[in-house]
Amino acid sequence: MKKNNQFTCDCDVIHEEVVKQVRPLMPKDKDFYDLANLYKMFSDNSRLKVLWALFCKQMCVCDLAFLLDMTKSAVSHQLKLLRMSNLVKYEKQGKIVFYSLADKHVKDIFEKGFEHIKE
Repeated sequence: MKKNNQFTCDCDVIHEEVVKQVRPLMPKDKDFYDLANLYKMFSDNSRLKVLWALFCKQMCVCDLAFLLDMTKSAVSHQLKLLRMSNLVKYEKQGKIVFYSLADKHVKDIFEKGFEHIKE
């Protein structure tokens, strides 16, 4: 015998008007795929620490490695992934490469995320 769950619908009725209203608002599958990949970048503790540091100040790999107690190789790997996802950008000044957040949207994601977990 199937147990009823208070969080599931106990009927087979399709509310066609609701579906008709929502269907045109649904993003394309590719957009959901891209969004899922973006959120994957925020699912790693090391990447989050790198992003937070860059949220505070532009930094080079050596600074990040020292601050986060990581190897330069590990930091470089995370920065590569973050660059490929357009979350960080870099600027070369002589022999030093400085990293920073790609744009204001990345700061917004961080601020909203922390606002949500602090509720």
